[in-house]
Amino acid sequence: MNSSRTIGIILVSIGIIMMIYTGFTYFTTENVANIGPIHINKEKSHSISWPPIIGVVLLIAGLMAFFTGKKA
Repeated sequence: MNSSRTIGIILVSIGIIMMIYTGFTYFTTENVANIGPIHINKEKSHSISWPPIIGVVLLIAGLMAFFTGKKA
């Protein structure tokens, strides 16, 4: 298998995953106050999302790389 076909398979896989999962959320903990032995923390959520069209573009690019690659 040559490198263009490998890159094509990777792009197709990432494209499918990005179409299925259009984002994710992660949490961070922020320190609000420290009053002696008492610590008050706040958990804050952060969302990262992308449009599914990016997954479609990666899928098409991966298919093009796979099928236009040199035959081994």
